[in-house]
Amino acid sequence: MYQLVIAEKPSVAQSLAAVLGAGQRRTGYLEGGGWLVSWCVGHLAELADAAAYDPAYAKWRKEDLPILPESWRFTIAKDKRDQFDVLRTLLRREDVAEVVNACDAGREGELIFRTVYALAGCSKPISRLWISSMEDTAIREGFAHLRPGREYDGLYQAALCRSKADWLVGINATRLFSLLYGCTLNIGRVVSPTLALVVQREAEIAAFQPEPFYTVELDCGGLTLSGDRRASRKEAQEAAARCQGSAAVVQSVERREKAEKPPALYDLTTLQREANRTLGYTAQQTLDYLQALYDKKLSTYPRTDSRYLTDDMEAGVPALVEAAVHICVADMPETVLAGQVCDSTRVSDHHAVVPTASAGKVDLEALPIGEREILRLVSLGLLRAVCPPCRSAETCITAMCGGDLYTAKWKEVLSPGWRVYAQTEDTEAGAEPEDLAEGQSLPVAASQVKAGRTTPPRHYTEDTLLSAMETAGKEDMPEESERRGIGTPATRAATLEKLVSAGFVQRKKAKKIVSLLPTPLGTALITVLPEQLQSPALTAEWEHRLKEVERGTLAPGDFMDEIAAMLRELVGTARPVEGGAVLFPSTREAVGCCPRCGGTVTEGRQGFFCEDRACGFAIWKNSKWWENKKKTPTKSIVAALLKDGRAQVSDLWSEKTGKTYDAVVTFSDDGTRASFRLEFGHE
Repeated sequence: MYQLVIAEKPSVAQSLAAVLGAGQRRTGYLEGGGWLVSWCVGHLAELADAAAYDPAYAKWRKEDLPILPESWRFTIAKDKRDQFDVLRTLLRREDVAEVVNACDAGREGELIFRTVYALAGCSKPISRLWISSMEDTAIREGFAHLRPGREYDGLYQAALCRSKADWLVGINATRLFSLLYGCTLNIGRVVSPTLALVVQREAEIAAFQPEPFYTVELDCGGLTLSGDRRASRKEAQEAAARCQGSAAVVQSVERREKAEKPPALYDLTTLQREANRTLGYTAQQTLDYLQALYDKKLSTYPRTDSRYLTDDMEAGVPALVEAAVHICVADMPETVLAGQVCDSTRVSDHHAVVPTASAGKVDLEALPIGEREILRLVSLGLLRAVCPPCRSAETCITAMCGGDLYTAKWKEVLSPGWRVYAQTEDTEAGAEPEDLAEGQSLPVAASQVKAGRTTPPRHYTEDTLLSAMETAGKEDMPEESERRGIGTPATRAATLEKLVSAGFVQRKKAKKIVSLLPTPLGTALITVLPEQLQSPALTAEWEHRLKEVERGTLAPGDFMDEIAAMLRELVGTARPVEGGAVLFPSTREAVGCCPRCGGTVTEGRQGFFCEDRACGFAIWKNSKWWENKKKTPTKSIVAALLKDGRAQVSDLWSEKTGKTYDAVVTFSDDGTRASFRLEFGHE
């Protein structure tokens, strides 16, 4: 009897097979030592399009909304069908006694496996491989401690609910608002609230009115004292005049020592932010580089929201630190405080991102530069995290002059601690003056007024937007919520890329900083979307509810009922914003006038359509009438049909004779569908 192992992708399957001794290659799987090791190709099966439930859904009509499937259907892409057939055959083999889910240890990995398992009609026992490293030792340890698959039923239900909710919101909201405004508007459960953050920030910048302010600075012979901001230049000048030629009397001298704890280890989001800030990488680039390092057994699992290691890893931390030292070409920390990076109570599905022990033996120059830089960043994060705090002393002096208080501060680093490995140098406020004491008079050599202006909020970068996504809606969530914010660490990079590819957000570089700015289309979309579809708080609430589904404290059906109820209300109440149509001008070239409503017909990928989606007029490029004649209607042909009701067409195919011919094609529309006929003998 065999055990069947199913990984998420071929490269992982090969690594698992090498450890298990399954070295015999077969079509779509590996075999050996009582193991069969196969793989998915990402999402082999995905939720079917709306038309799979009813052919009428191929056309977008408001009266069909909301579309709420009672029994969900899946579809398999043509290019993945062969591998699905392999898996189905393996899952149904009588000599397979058990199935090991070895897909990525997370929500999506669970969904990928369970979907294939269900579609294959399999009911065999499931075990779960849950590992955070692809090193051979981690794989062996994982297979030695396989978990019962039922322990992850909640994770699967949460993943399935997330997928269905995204489908429902995407299908219904996209169709609804596209029909309301006469153009295709892609709307998503996570994408739209993220876009709202970007649009809101630009609105704040546009509305910002800079205000001048003035400060008085006193030169006291090597010590500069600064006063509070003043709104009036005149007041500041008067204060400066009172101090000129006088003395500042020291009111207090306070010296405080403080210990600055090192930053915690990286989770995916904090790593993406740091990589964007210091290296200029997008969130997706960082994830791709980190995934490649994971596949090469050089770093641990990337899609994590934890910043600590588990308690049982403490003994192995020094070896990881040695690897990090090699990667960074740095000195070994004087003290490795392994205990401060280990806390099992703060680890969810996966521990923090760290280099593997084997990464210390890799030829760094052989790695692509992106992978090398990310591995170095991860390693620096580990080196900082195991160091003692940075100890410093901060001195603050307050002095009275001309009836006003002035201050000066400076900082002295006593022990750098983790800052030995900091990316940037800690700035200091100069040397501390000697022998300062209360009551001491400091002659004012000069006083001057400095002018400044308040500045608007900064444009979002990927660094700051990821931070905003992580904390969005936090103030409206209960403190005990395990997951707040928009999306998850695993999905945020893809969300940003969707916004860019859909034309809602653009990247703009200025002075080496790449900002994320809304396009006119993105701004227009948020302008017309109701609060419930753009609210970060609502999306954060959904993420919290999904976590409850995962824990088993919320029934999946109850969660889906909430989504369905929201969509019913949305469809029932949504109305176009007055004048909203002008926000979405067509960018497509007009082919002709619609024979049904008089609107504009433009060319799309699959045919020629009225831009008013509520109208529904279409001339399909792949309709049976045209296919039978081996002819695709062109823009010029359709333009003639719409203008004159007829068009001269050449090279039409005759199935009867096997030859081509020329003819006049006439066109009519009955309000439901377009029809075509042939006429001969006309020019």
